[in-house]
Amino acid sequence: MDIVFCCLGTTRREAGSKEAFVHADYTLVVDTALTGKRLGAQHMLVVSAMGANAHSPFFYNRVKGEMEAALIEQDWPRLTIARPSMLSGEREKKRANETFLAPLFRLLPGNWKSIAARDVAIALLAEALSPTHEGVRILSSSELRERAARQAE
Repeated sequence: MDIVFCCLGTTRREAGSKEAFVHADYTLVVDTALTGKRLGAQHMLVVSAMGANAHSPFFYNRVKGEMEAALIEQDWPRLTIARPSMLSGEREKKRANETFLAPLFRLLPGNWKSIAARDVAIALLAEALSPTHEGVRILSSSELRERAARQAE
């Protein structure tokens, strides 16, 4: 195994509790990375969130930031962290807030503009297949969108 992709994520509402959210967005992600590294992977690619910050006063952003910090601490030869804004695309269940806010996020500039989940996947696959860096690389929503657009050319 050379590469690990991890796109796990939920919301506190869908998880049902803060503890369940931490399990999905922190514990499972960090454990997946550890397993991949133990099996010899050299590159970890993970979907986090715009605003991720281990010191954030906002629970969601703090957990995402703590997850990123834990992955950085694992000292991967290559670690790519994607920080998309609101993800758009098909979902099994509609989320009320996202349905309401989606039109607004399509109009926002730069990093705030929503991004299709498919574009995040395309950008991460391109990143995995092109050895562009060593160490940690954080891709903003704008960078993810640009990378996906280049692949479509």
